[in-house]
Amino acid sequence: MLCKSLVSIEDCGKDDIRRILDNAAKFKASPDRELLKGKVAATLFFEPSTRTRLSFETAVNRLGGRVVGFQDPSTTSSSKGETLKDTIMMVSNYTDVIIMRHHLEGAARYAAEVAEKANGIPVINAGDGANQHPSQTLLDLYSIRESQKHLDNLTITMVGDLKYGRTVHSLIVGMSHYSPKFNFVAPEELKMPEEQKRFCEKENIHYEEHTAFTEDIINESDILYMTRVQRERFTDPMEYEKVKNIYILHNEMLKNSKANLVVLHPLPRVNEIAYDVDDNPKAYYFRQAQNGLYTREAILCDVLGIEVNN
Repeated sequence: MLCKSLVSIEDCGKDDIRRILDNAAKFKASPDRELLKGKVAATLFFEPSTRTRLSFETAVNRLGGRVVGFQDPSTTSSSKGETLKDTIMMVSNYTDVIIMRHHLEGAARYAAEVAEKANGIPVINAGDGANQHPSQTLLDLYSIRESQKHLDNLTITMVGDLKYGRTVHSLIVGMSHYSPKFNFVAPEELKMPEEQKRFCEKENIHYEEHTAFTEDIINESDILYMTRVQRERFTDPMEYEKVKNIYILHNEMLKNSKANLVVLHPLPRVNEIAYDVDDNPKAYYFRQAQNGLYTREAILCDVLGIEVNN
């Protein structure tokens, strides 16, 4: 298998998703392997990150590889005016895979084109603006499959920032292979963009839009996917203040929910999940974050064409 970039979850067919999730399960059973021995991964984070960066770097280390890169672009030549193309050209000379987060939508696709053409180096998109976050989608799919034992015919309720939330945009595409139903719960200012709704219509995926976050909606859900209202996406602080605490999940709201319901969140949370939810067995978001390590080990091997045995 040749090296290939992971820029969008659309780059993965149903068979690709199954292979990556199956390999993630192998890594969960045995995370420490020498499959990246002699390989160097670059982590280029032009935007802040905790879970994504640390889980990717831990994945490389647990697989026997080495990590170079940065988490603060002000310490790099980009602060001097170096173009993204030149940065990627340079880094692709030194490394075997590039993991990049960038504030501009489309930056990951551009970086992949540059790196593949220059040196045949794959790029993994660790988030590009409000566009895509495919590694988060794959760990979300893994967590859903792990908790539900399958991915088919689930009702998924997405709550909060659906306009700028790249994790929910990607998850819609990832789940499109499995006949889901979606509830989109958001204020008018943050409702799901038309592009994602048109995608659902094209794929014959049923969805409903709501502005009220009610227990009736929770009680029909298999997956409750909470999101943070992202202050960094707002140019007007007053607009952020108006919507930042509009939906808060409390433990009491889960009392009549389905037995199989799990609560997911890509993290970090601010106020949208109260701390009294953390001790509920349906709170799955910290396990979800842990699953990011195993899924990203699987992704690294997949883009580098490395076979994962049991």
